[in-house]
Amino acid sequence: MDVPAAAAALPLAWNSRVLGRVGPTAVKVLRMDGLPVAEERHGHTEVLLVLDGRLELVVDGADVPLGPGGMYVVPAGVPHAVAAGSRGTLVIVEAAD
Repeated sequence: MDVPAAAAALPLAWNSRVLGRVGPTAVKVLRMDGLPVAEERHGHTEVLLVLDGRLELVVDGADVPLGPGGMYVVPAGVPHAVAAGSRGTLVIVEAAD
């Protein structure tokens, strides 16, 4: 599977597509387009992996910039947001909803 191509084919940025599942865990991809994403929290741990581009992540108020190949594990319940300027392909691994 060509993951960046799957992200590029999405009609809207920041709307993810499930690529596969491992038990109750979903592997998703999305395209970042430079716009910010408001702070959110989840009831489950989430892994964010930047395939290409840059993710300007803000975790619990701290800046966590990630470039290609960068990964961050956001623990359950921790507030996180995306600052403006994030572009590229992001893979998210999380418990299925």
